[in-house]
Amino acid sequence: MTVKVRPYVADDERDWLRLRVLAFLDTSYYDNVLQAKERYRNPAIELVCVEAGQLVGLIDVELDSDSRSVCSLKEGKGGMIWHIAVHPDYRRRSIASLLLAEVEKAAHGHRLDYLEAWTREDPAANQWYKRHLFRQHTSYLHVYMDAEEAKRSTHSHCQGVTPVGVFAHYSGDRKEDVRNAFTRVHECRCYVKQLKGESLDANA
Repeated sequence: MTVKVRPYVADDERDWLRLRVLAFLDTSYYDNVLQAKERYRNPAIELVCVEAGQLVGLIDVELDSDSRSVCSLKEGKGGMIWHIAVHPDYRRRSIASLLLAEVEKAAHGHRLDYLEAWTREDPAANQWYKRHLFRQHTSYLHVYMDAEEAKRSTHSHCQGVTPVGVFAHYSGDRKEDVRNAFTRVHECRCYVKQLKGESLDANA
């Protein structure tokens, strides 16, 4: 049976959401669940991979507008990979690579200079980006606080409101101190793949 890449259509939404949950379940994004697929303000490349009528892979890339409001680099025109996922039963069949190749073909028509993606420290994801010539550009921390951690680290100005769970970003230079202070901390890494022109310098 062969897989086929085609554009996402509205009727795919339910299967798209299920696939994303399954693909993230054994990663550090296990609790990042969507109940509806995002709609993008800017043009986007939205593709799915199908085998025997089943969605087995997906990728969404939102494109910079003239104001460059999507990507972080602000140099040239970029495309942000918001979602890329492969059904667990279909891993190691180059489905993500096939989806990326189709995005890169479409990127040429949109005159993109680079692709940008953010991911946590899951080894498989990081190795995949590096294998496909993405370079790490920067990073910051995702910090999850449980009730006790939130109690000692945050304060609510609303009487009667007590934080029992907090999600925070940390972009300072004391990352090890933050890792030691909280139980669940993830490094969120920015990867960039230059599609034309000179390569962007990596910070790591």
